[in-house]
Amino acid sequence: MMELEGKVWRYGDNIDTDVIIPARYLNSFDPKELASHCMVDIDETFSQNVKAGDIIVGGKNFGCGSSREHAPVAIQASGVPVVIAASFARIFFRNGINIGLPLLEIGDDVEKIHANDRLYVNISTGVIKDLTTGDEFHAHPLPGFVQDIAHAGGLVNYVKQRHAND
Repeated sequence: MMELEGKVWRYGDNIDTDVIIPARYLNSFDPKELASHCMVDIDETFSQNVKAGDIIVGGKNFGCGSSREHAPVAIQASGVPVVIAASFARIFFRNGINIGLPLLEIGDDVEKIHANDRLYVNISTGVIKDLTTGDEFHAHPLPGFVQDIAHAGGLVNYVKQRHAND
């Protein structure tokens, strides 16, 4: 069971991958370098102030735009262990799973979560509690194999672990 608690960084609808990690920084594959530029065009304070365990909460269609895997990598390398949104662009959702970044959808309930709220998140059950307001939300829990991929640190590690005993 994966339980997390962290401060909310709140963003709106249609946050695209060009905002998450601008194209001008794609000359690096180093996760920490990408993290240093994460969200810079929409929130200059994010990369300097985000703390390990903080949680990004977005609106509808989070991660839309180009299919660059750099976007979830930049988020994860920033120390963010989960992203919660009303909905995710499908390719971003797949890329998040591939690198082991859990993504939880809660629909319109996302509007009740505000910047700097503290959240408790249970990845296994999909339960999200806003410790600031007392509200509780329920995301569809990730399927077991997707949780296993996240726990392994991504799809590549998951496959390596599964075949280590072959």
